[in-house]
Amino acid sequence: MFDKALKYSYAAQKHERHKVLRTVLVLLALFLLYNVINTFFFSVWVLHNETMQPGLRSGDRFLVLSSALPSLFAEIKQAEGATPFKRGSVVLIDTRRGENRNRFLVIADSVIRFFTAQKVSIFKTEEYLYIKRLIALPGDEISMTNFVLRVRPADSAFTLTEFELSDQPYYPNIPQVPALWDESLPFSGNMDRIVLGPGECFVVSDDRANTGDSRTWGPSNVKYIVGRPIFRFWPLSRMGRL
Repeated sequence: MFDKALKYSYAAQKHERHKVLRTVLVLLALFLLYNVINTFFFSVWVLHNETMQPGLRSGDRFLVLSSALPSLFAEIKQAEGATPFKRGSVVLIDTRRGENRNRFLVIADSVIRFFTAQKVSIFKTEEYLYIKRLIALPGDEISMTNFVLRVRPADSAFTLTEFELSDQPYYPNIPQVPALWDESLPFSGNMDRIVLGPGECFVVSDDRANTGDSRTWGPSNVKYIVGRPIFRFWPLSRMGRL
């Protein structure tokens, strides 16, 4: 009887309320920290397709470095032509960046991903988030022959292959197409010269047989680059820096 009365005493109720409040505040703090880290520093991403073969495969898991802070610093240094991205880098593209999304759904999605360790999402991210290879930057002139891109950087008088402009080697999958295939199509492996406008970049798949990239979409806005995969942590047999 005494224990029951103590349970419902003012002091006990106050203690219980403070306990619940502390739990809520801890969860709120963790949720805010989670969103800050995901937005400005790092996030985890899973590749859901085979468009980046042979180097990257479906099911690979990456640590993605957010482009939020580098992009902000680049805007500050805009007069110097600074950019946080390099040709040849693997990047994460968000094709819905320019859309006005329902804020309630965005917040709800963030909460769900927080409590499910990013395993569940309201949105089908594979339909608008893509991992691609960044080939050219604003002002660059680009063309393609036999699925290999040639780039004349905006600040250069010389045209080089995509491989010569990359800091690290990569080996795209070059498909074979019929000799009489119409060269006006991206599937032919050839593309006439184009010049990227301000704020535009050109991204492609490493599996050049797959045309779900700038060859069919057209140039993407640099602002749509939300991150750069820097480390593959799964599967363990292919763990390492990108």
